[in-house]
Amino acid sequence: MTAPRLLLAAVEPSADALGASLIRALKTLIPEIELTGCGGPLMAAEGFESRFDTSAFSVMGFTDVARVLPEAWRRSRELAAICEKEKIDIAVFVDGWSFSRLGAKRIRKRSPSTKIVKFGAPQVWASRPQRTDFVRDHFDLVLTLLPFEPPYFEEVGTKAVFVGNPNFEAVSQVPRSGPSFRARHDIGPSPLLAVLPGSRKGEVTRLLIPFADAVTVAAEEIPGLKVVIPAAPAVEEIVKASADQWPVKPIIISADDRFDAFEAADVALAASGTVTTELALCNTPMVVGYKVDALTAYWAKKVLVTEYVSILNVFAKEAIIPERLQDDCTPEQLGADIVRLFRDEEARRLQLSAFRRLLPELVGRGDSASRAAVEILRLTNTENPVDLDSSAEGQ
Repeated sequence: MTAPRLLLAAVEPSADALGASLIRALKTLIPEIELTGCGGPLMAAEGFESRFDTSAFSVMGFTDVARVLPEAWRRSRELAAICEKEKIDIAVFVDGWSFSRLGAKRIRKRSPSTKIVKFGAPQVWASRPQRTDFVRDHFDLVLTLLPFEPPYFEEVGTKAVFVGNPNFEAVSQVPRSGPSFRARHDIGPSPLLAVLPGSRKGEVTRLLIPFADAVTVAAEEIPGLKVVIPAAPAVEEIVKASADQWPVKPIIISADDRFDAFEAADVALAASGTVTTELALCNTPMVVGYKVDALTAYWAKKVLVTEYVSILNVFAKEAIIPERLQDDCTPEQLGADIVRLFRDEEARRLQLSAFRRLLPELVGRGDSASRAAVEILRLTNTENPVDLDSSAEGQ
């Protein structure tokens, strides 16, 4: 009996976290499973050896993506060669649509016997719905993180299964204490604002100035305001250099400690992304701000088919969370939104009640990594030493 051979590819921080959860689930089902591919530090902590450094691919926006395309082409060809030479049974691309697209296309051509899975669907509900055709032609299975996504792919004949998001589940499982955080950092009962400028260098560089100025605006209205910034490792030095110039000196912490900070914070100012759902799971009211470069903004206007960018707003089909994008992402507007959430109890109540109503359905019913692992292993042609139907029913 031969253990399945899987290739995993995760080139962004959120994908690295998803990949780490998937590795744990796969090893639980089949301890002797063989895994290779590329990933980040969280996957490495699970014993996964990446074939190459993925940090260059943590980019956002048309311009930044275009800059790393030559490296992406080279690495995607490398993954296809691995699949062919090492007879990989299944290749799993985690999140990161641009790299996934390149890799799947090359693997399909060079190693046609390898099954290809997309874990974390491209957001066709937000832009370029025609991508479902590419997915149908190049992926054997789509595992979606959001409950409303499968029909988009099933409509064109692709098997799609909603499994949920392990990153969101992790939030509810991590022990956290707002009071302990306040005590450790001598914050006491002071009003606390969490600032989340993103995890990619490009977005952080664009957002730190308007976010810093928004904090200045808010501090003029909120006496004694304290600020905390959980900084991702890739952007920690950029954040520290910027924070030295802020009139309100922020407390800078590791991203690993962010959930204590979320629990402690009264309000958050956040870049659009996964962190907005994490904040909601911690019952932290928020304002979302985001800016991209001019070329990406022009392109986005041509392809976006959704009114909102925050997942909770998309799911609710209404602006539960204020979104201030591009020209609206100004210090004055962001500052006013922050002040309102500190002072207006009704504005806070509306967000928090929406979080309680929407999150259970949005996040899923637990152990999504195990459900993803089971669905992936169903594609193997080898006889697996586990009862997959029983495993799936047990999740």
